[in-house]
Amino acid sequence: MDNVGREDKERGRVVFGVAGVVLAASLLFMRSQDPPGSAPPAPPLPDYDPCCAFPCAHQGVCTSLPNFNYTCDCTGTGFYGRNCEIPTWSMWLKEKLRPDPETVHTLITSHGWLWGVINRIPFLHTRIMTYVYLSRGDMVDSPPTYESDHHYITLDAYYNESYYGRALPPVPLHCPTPLGVAGHPDYPDVDELIKKVFLRRSFKPEPHDTNVLFQYYAQHFTHQFFRTDYKKGPHLTKGNGGVDVSNIYGLTEQDRRALRSYKDGKLRTQVINGEDFPPYLRDVEGISMDYPPGMPIPEDSKFALGHPFFALLPGLFAYSTIWVREHNRVCGELQRIHPHWDDERLYQTARLIVIGEVIKITIEDYVQHLSQYKLRLTFEPHLTHGTSFQYHNRIHAEFNHLYHWHPLIPDGLEVNGTNYALMDMAFSTAPIFKHGLDTFIHAMVNSRAGALTTRNHAHVLYPVLKRVIENGRQLRFQSLNAYRRRFGMRPFTNFVDLTGDPDLARDLEELYGDIEAVEYYIGLLAERPGPSITPLTMVNTGGPWSVKGLLANPICSPRYWKPSTFGGEEGFNIIKTASLEKLFCQNMRTGCKNIGFTLPPGTA
Repeated sequence: MDNVGREDKERGRVVFGVAGVVLAASLLFMRSQDPPGSAPPAPPLPDYDPCCAFPCAHQGVCTSLPNFNYTCDCTGTGFYGRNCEIPTWSMWLKEKLRPDPETVHTLITSHGWLWGVINRIPFLHTRIMTYVYLSRGDMVDSPPTYESDHHYITLDAYYNESYYGRALPPVPLHCPTPLGVAGHPDYPDVDELIKKVFLRRSFKPEPHDTNVLFQYYAQHFTHQFFRTDYKKGPHLTKGNGGVDVSNIYGLTEQDRRALRSYKDGKLRTQVINGEDFPPYLRDVEGISMDYPPGMPIPEDSKFALGHPFFALLPGLFAYSTIWVREHNRVCGELQRIHPHWDDERLYQTARLIVIGEVIKITIEDYVQHLSQYKLRLTFEPHLTHGTSFQYHNRIHAEFNHLYHWHPLIPDGLEVNGTNYALMDMAFSTAPIFKHGLDTFIHAMVNSRAGALTTRNHAHVLYPVLKRVIENGRQLRFQSLNAYRRRFGMRPFTNFVDLTGDPDLARDLEELYGDIEAVEYYIGLLAERPGPSITPLTMVNTGGPWSVKGLLANPICSPRYWKPSTFGGEEGFNIIKTASLEKLFCQNMRTGCKNIGFTLPPGTA
């Protein structure tokens, strides 16, 4: 045994000795390749934030570290790994079972016979509407997490309500490219971009027979909460957090008081040609309107309204007039039921009813047409009661940006045989008083809107579009694909995949270089058309903000949504039976017919 042990030890010495010689020789060879007296140079570290590459998947939060390193916080995502790329078992199963958003959208916008059956089965329809409310609402962070001045979470995102919220933080400063690391080192020239991608070459009609009444409703409705404070910057708002009907009553208490008659709860009106209209601006103290300085606008064409912009276009003035009349009509109904109520209670209760009418009409008429869903959309706030739904909302900068739907606007409008170009109707309500309000409303109903797509912006709106694009760049929005990932959609893989149009795809590829570098707004409009009025990305990003903003309204909460809030069952029923057609027909003097967001049958 001793001899065997000695042989093993000797064999070990030989092996280690040979290994040592080989190692020494290797080291000498490696040193012989270096210049005398130098060590191998280390590759230089990049000089930008590694989070510019957005390495964290599935809404993981990237934090940069020294020496071009970073970490991803995967908390609450259902994923783990260096880049939050590995799903937990429960998330893996959920991902496998979750249907693709595009497939779901195609299903809901087709198979009319199937949805016709579902719409008639109350318990099934209720379950689906509850799912729509909750699934859409859950996509919006509450409380809001980001604002535009920081690419990380701050208290200002919650407490400073002068900020618009953000669904995604801004692209960090000092990245290699405007969208992070993808694409060209600079944005495309804005004028070249507009000319190649946006300007109308010939009018493209909206393929779902959408009319101009729809276009003006979108503008009138959204401007109650899209109130950018342009004097301070596109990231700041003067508005509140949602549907507050300030477009009817005024944004501030001073404006609201100025517009009240202080009699029977009603708003101030004047009689022109035998009809009630809002008062002249000269007759209302303490309220200002956005009439451009230096414009030769007669005093009898200036009106005092809830929104300072709404007297500048006849379509917005028409909606404002109808809502003023509706408020006063509701006051009359309340006074009949409660003759002992004073002016203040009649006014405040009518305002609650009107906000309910606005939400119901928006969901059941406007969003129904916008989405082209075969599922019948209904306003049923009680479906969210007893769930995790949160009654708080913040308007997001991306939502404001998304809603610039200028392609819907045609080049002009024919009213009773008279053709008005866009600029003929700017800063003027004259067409309404020349032809009559009812005639003008029917002109909007019978006029086709434009398709919400590329190369369909009216030329006179060039400056407005340019400001939209420049504001998006100032806000440092992430790319279109980043927002698709954020809202559960697959990213586009190339420009033809985005547009479905090889010619447009070539122009965009030349302008951006990389599909991951396409700007948010540009991509929203450039996306190939789908079965809805807007392309799919608009539906799946704008939809959650819309549902959350409408259903998070305080009147939809359990302590508000009851008859006593609205003056009893009669007031409650005004909301429950509201519709676009009733709104107009109850407040037009003559000829209410075919009121809706679709062109009447037989219209060219």
